[in-house]
Amino acid sequence: MYIDIDFSTDWEQEFQKRLDNDGPFASWEMFNLAFEAEEHRAVPSFDGLVAPSYLPNLTPYEHQLETARRVVEDMNGKAILADEVGLGKTIEAGLVLKEYMIRGLVKKVLILAPASLVNQWSSELNEKFHIPAIPQKKSYVWEQADVVVTSMETAKRQPHRDIVLQQPYDMIIIDEAHKLKNASTKNYEFIRQLKKRFCLLLTATPVQNRIEELFHLVSILKPGHLGDEQSFKRQYKEDQKDLSNDDIKTLVQHVMVRNRRADTKIDWKKRNVENYMVTFTNEEIDLYEEVKRLKDTNMHGLSLTTLLRETCSSKQALGVTLSNMLKKGFLTEELVQPLITKMQQANRNAKAEHVLKQLHESKEKTIIFTEYRATQAYLQWFLQQNGIKSVPFRGGFKRSKKDWMRQLFRDYAQVMIATEAGGEGLNLQFCHHMINYDLPWNPMRVEQRIGRIHRLGQEHEVHITNYAVGNTIEERILRLLYEKIEMFEGVIGHLDDILERSQSTKLEHYVQDALSEESEVIAQEKLQQLSTYMKKGGA
Repeated sequence: MYIDIDFSTDWEQEFQKRLDNDGPFASWEMFNLAFEAEEHRAVPSFDGLVAPSYLPNLTPYEHQLETARRVVEDMNGKAILADEVGLGKTIEAGLVLKEYMIRGLVKKVLILAPASLVNQWSSELNEKFHIPAIPQKKSYVWEQADVVVTSMETAKRQPHRDIVLQQPYDMIIIDEAHKLKNASTKNYEFIRQLKKRFCLLLTATPVQNRIEELFHLVSILKPGHLGDEQSFKRQYKEDQKDLSNDDIKTLVQHVMVRNRRADTKIDWKKRNVENYMVTFTNEEIDLYEEVKRLKDTNMHGLSLTTLLRETCSSKQALGVTLSNMLKKGFLTEELVQPLITKMQQANRNAKAEHVLKQLHESKEKTIIFTEYRATQAYLQWFLQQNGIKSVPFRGGFKRSKKDWMRQLFRDYAQVMIATEAGGEGLNLQFCHHMINYDLPWNPMRVEQRIGRIHRLGQEHEVHITNYAVGNTIEERILRLLYEKIEMFEGVIGHLDDILERSQSTKLEHYVQDALSEESEVIAQEKLQQLSTYMKKGGA
């Protein structure tokens, strides 16, 4: 079978006409238009920013504009953006990136973010900055796309690793950069090998434990800026944990910008906090007392404390741990059987019932934080049985599933039930109600949770409810720890200072030790010391 194909020849006449009339290749009008277009594109100097005028739908805050200006004018595009939580480091990075792209200095870009934030980064760059960022899903994206967003885990894994290391990037942006504080890790080595002209490191906690962590971050940007590591450690002492040394301050000012909430002119929405004490049912009291009897078996204090906390959360969480301890030989069937009997008799969960009542009364979108996955599953079932739609959020979900859960929560469900994975990197400004179903040992983790909703872009007052069961270890945690340090009366940024100077795990162990004390007086003394420490900003 043959197909006749006709080719249009109309273009020949038009082309011949232009040849006969010299174009208008030499048209003065066309030249002026082209010249005017180039004038608009040209950036006369490096003083000031031109990017904001190209972003009609974005109104940056003053501190964000000043940060972008400093990075471009004073830091040559190599900087640590270390604003306190919720001040918009992503917006600052976007402004810097847009500025360099407009100036024609940046085209090829790699953005490394936590897996759960990859799509969020991509969306914000596209929607707010009109930057065609592509979330990496296929290998060909590395070479074909100019702006790629991916996770560190993906980029450093073969076959991607070799392709990524071959790319000559104009700019690299790394979110949650404090995870690069250890120079001996594969992540750090991978970043050092990347080809890059400009680099932005985003972290709210540039120093978490030792001052040398800052040395490693600065060395990614400007190797040698702080000298060699051994000399640096000798000069500034390994045990120094802050930036009080004037020499360090001067050096760091050339590579780091840190805005604090107290210094901004932003009117932060009010934070309303309520502590609610729950009364156990008689069956739950019997179960709790049965767990306490394990102390007579010489069980390690921390293990017993964990079991008691799980009992206050849900019998499902307790059951998972008991099963694991039984399998590992830490408990015998003889000890576990009475607990199983009490668990079977406890058919109600008083705390969950109070949460249900609150949700029915408020009817607002609410994020619930629990410490245990078993409790998360139970709460989702319990709320569904009572006509409330909810979605889970936890570590272990793939990037696409986390994004899907966030979208379902925003558009469909009243409740998101999150484990600690939801306390980091998730932006939920459309929600302004939070329930701490279980309170963690570490107050910093509660601040991370609150930071998901109490941040820039929040248009409503934030309401937080902390639940605890009376006459249990939870009441002790609430009364001795949270009320003692009065953490909710301060500003989030105040606790960022402590994060800079304190190792999170050490703080958590200190609190565990204090709350495990049988003597109320000793426990209060230890927590009073913590309170004093926190009120002084961790100094």
